[in-house]
Amino acid sequence: MDNSLGEQPSESSDLLRRLGEGDTTVLGQLLQSHRKRLRRMVRLRMDPKLQGRVDASDVLQEAFLEAAQRLAEYLRDPRMPFFLWLRFLTGQKLLTLRRRHLGAEARDAGREVSLYRGAMPEASSACLAAQLMGKITAPLQAALRAEMKLRLQEALNGMDPLDREVLALRHFEQLNNNETADVLGITPSGASSRYLRALKRLKDILGNVPGLFGN
Repeated sequence: MDNSLGEQPSESSDLLRRLGEGDTTVLGQLLQSHRKRLRRMVRLRMDPKLQGRVDASDVLQEAFLEAAQRLAEYLRDPRMPFFLWLRFLTGQKLLTLRRRHLGAEARDAGREVSLYRGAMPEASSACLAAQLMGKITAPLQAALRAEMKLRLQEALNGMDPLDREVLALRHFEQLNNNETADVLGITPSGASSRYLRALKRLKDILGNVPGLFGN
């Protein structure tokens, strides 16, 4: 896969080109152009026990600081698209903050997923269930909502881990197919087929949870 500096989303391609030409004054603007997507990733993958202690903005601030410090290193050897590099740095900061705040409890290997580019915080079934439950607009009693969330979480646990990760990347983080393939180290066609399979599985899951989305 071609990971050249020029292969970037249209909204940041010009800024990245100028950055590659040595215009470091655009770095702040380029980082901000990716903030929304990175914040979505942080909220999805942040350990629930960190919520209330760490804000997504704190994670992004630390990641952007490291990106500025390591910019020359990236520009010398851009092995991945700039956004995915930022995403990787942000994921590493999220892991560091989790270990800092939760100590030995955070070293549970089950809370991380080993990907082609390295370890990342897991998009757990609990986090995915919370995201799906957050889309329900109908008023529900707290007990009923909690029961539905638990059933949804248990069903998501039954998915193939890689399919669940593809679902998290495509459906929740809203990465495109090429970005997903790059993150996972698989072909774009493989990423596409896994996403379609994961969507079908998700549809089956949603249909089998009584009362969810009015079913």
